[in-house]
Amino acid sequence: MVTCPQCQSDDLDLVEKGAGDRRHIRCNACTHSWWRGEDKQPAPKQRDTIDAQRTAFHTAHTLTPARRQSVETLKGQFIADHPVPQPEVAEYWARYQQIFSAEGLQHCDPRALKDFANTETGAHPGNMSVFNTAWNELGDDEAVQRTRGVIGYLLYGPDHVPLEDRLTHLIEGPHALEMRGFKEALLTKVLCIVQPDRFLPILIYSSPNGGGKREIANRVFGLELPPRDRTRWPIGRLITWSNDVLVDHAGPGFEKLQHVSSFLWWAKDQAASGSKVLS
Repeated sequence: MVTCPQCQSDDLDLVEKGAGDRRHIRCNACTHSWWRGEDKQPAPKQRDTIDAQRTAFHTAHTLTPARRQSVETLKGQFIADHPVPQPEVAEYWARYQQIFSAEGLQHCDPRALKDFANTETGAHPGNMSVFNTAWNELGDDEAVQRTRGVIGYLLYGPDHVPLEDRLTHLIEGPHALEMRGFKEALLTKVLCIVQPDRFLPILIYSSPNGGGKREIANRVFGLELPPRDRTRWPIGRLITWSNDVLVDHAGPGFEKLQHVSSFLWWAKDQAASGSKVLS
């Protein structure tokens, strides 16, 4: 019980509240007033950093020991029959690594950027009719400037915006640098060329035909990655973090990530055909 420090009366009134748990008290018996409590504000709740969120996503999608053993068995079969990736891809990707450098992007032949969207070497972006129509409607000068802007923002955008979120901005729009049709598949293709040691040439997060990262994760690894329309994670984070999950669970033993993606496509087909290894 709180009493007056002067007369020990408990006939007290609250005059006002201060910061934290500070209170201004007055004694009705002797009119003495005083402050009690501490001027402390509760510490603000810390939001998870993007690194912590990435770790949590990965931790939530781990393999069972039985599935890991099944994947290792399939991997051994695949590597024995498919020891090296397609040789022509390395030369093509080396060319575009130069084109997508900060210097190369500003001075490359505009035709190289349009050709990039319509070439399937090493990665299959699908139907590019929307991009091609937009390019033709805008004309070469405007189209190439927009395409350069999109790629430049993705690869060299402000450091305070994580790559995952720059990817989301460009996919979901509207964005000042938007180029119609240069969305998830082509943006991911850029990343797997520029960062070939991180990104798989699997260009879609989820696909109705079963060819996205989410479907591959399910069929090969038995993982349930979140549906895009029923999760709080933005699409750019789903794309990059699901990529990292696939790469990690595929494990070592492959020549390059292009080799890993070939294995994942093959293993997905094994699962679809009723392979006993993944049953």
